[in-house]
Amino acid sequence: MPPDSLTLPKDAPPQRVLRQFRIVFNAVKTHFRQLERESGLGGAQVWALSVIDSQPGIGATSLARALDIHQSTASNLVRGLVERGYVGAAREGSDRRSVALRILPPGKEILLRAPAPLAGVLPNALASLDDETLLRLEHDLARLIAQLDTDESAGKIPLAQS
Repeated sequence: MPPDSLTLPKDAPPQRVLRQFRIVFNAVKTHFRQLERESGLGGAQVWALSVIDSQPGIGATSLARALDIHQSTASNLVRGLVERGYVGAAREGSDRRSVALRILPPGKEILLRAPAPLAGVLPNALASLDDETLLRLEHDLARLIAQLDTDESAGKIPLAQS
């Protein structure tokens, strides 16, 4: 019977998988360091800037959804970008309650300096995988997370801020 492609060889201890996680995390850390060195901003801030640039007028709630982060985390990102003069926030709409975000020229300059991918290497790599692989990864990582007995709300904190 041919070996199942999903079966680990008998000699593959957990250390091999641990090494794979290290490779992934180190790739993410390396990209974040390069991003910060070349743009002057952290990874989450650059990603937020890129979303605001591609969706002028986006609100903080939609930005949080686009980045898959908690609303308060998105609000803190936006506050920092506004304070540094990279993003403008203006009340729009008939009731003037919603705030529309727009990138300002200094924010555009940041994006021109930042190395791609602006969303980060992990989201970029995950987006390139086929649905079957993503579903398998999601299932297997859910089992690992259950073993860790951790707070799943940590999934809404960007890696660049961990």
